[in-house]
Amino acid sequence: MIQRFLKSNHMNSFIRDPSAVIGAVLMVLFIFCAVFAPMLAPMDPYDLKNIDLANFLFTPAWMDAGNFHFPLGTDDQGRGILSTILYGLRTSLLVGFSAVAVSSTIGIVMGLLAGYYGGILDALVMRAADTVFSFSTTLLAILLLGLFESRNIWTVVFAICIAGWVKYARTIRGSVLEVKENAYITAAKASGAKNFRILFKHILPNAMPPIMVLMAVDLAVVIMLEATLSFLGVGVPITEPSLGMMIAIGKNYIYAGMWWMVAFPGVTLILLVVAINLFSDWFRDEMNPKLARRN
Repeated sequence: MIQRFLKSNHMNSFIRDPSAVIGAVLMVLFIFCAVFAPMLAPMDPYDLKNIDLANFLFTPAWMDAGNFHFPLGTDDQGRGILSTILYGLRTSLLVGFSAVAVSSTIGIVMGLLAGYYGGILDALVMRAADTVFSFSTTLLAILLLGLFESRNIWTVVFAICIAGWVKYARTIRGSVLEVKENAYITAAKASGAKNFRILFKHILPNAMPPIMVLMAVDLAVVIMLEATLSFLGVGVPITEPSLGMMIAIGKNYIYAGMWWMVAFPGVTLILLVVAINLFSDWFRDEMNPKLARRN
């Protein structure tokens, strides 16, 4: 099976697309760093035993007064920037993958049922989707997070999911409306197949390509949204690592010349989002026969 995949048209197309290869390599690198952050990071920046205020605002190691124990410098609490970035990647990717998985599941189920059964159910789901869609995703997430007395990673995921299921429901509903009119669906109904079997064995697999593309693109959007919420101070709590929060703290020192507190987490966030978008562009083209690049 692996050999067949390596010789497939998709693999050949991927190898011939330098931007897709670069994006995939960067994604794998970031995921590797996030998963193995405790082993790769010089210190645990959120273990109070490892924090020493005497390490306050060290410059990067290659600059004057730099310390090789902190290759990218330290922040205003004496935490190593490199270590904090590695742990912050874990938060970004955990929120990103979790929010996409949950919101897509909710949206797919609701869109499937609405598109297949139609009628009042379809009207209710679509009116709910229109209501949520009329609000800015960021503002809606801020509003929802404001309702919680305490916040953590999972409350952020919940807020993003409530604001993010709509796009999946609308997309899958459109696919279902198209697929359910095909002859093989009519034949399945005539053979006595139950609705559950028709929905999840016949309709869903044929309606998934646009959803898979949307999930790939939405991952970058969710990661940026989490960073934005943390930057604004309504995302993950200050006791949790976050690239957005690092940038928010660093901006207070940038005019004093402590540029590394903003530059390194900012560049990491940009590279992560760009990598996902590069891979998503190739994936979108591969999933669309009209755009597929074949020889």
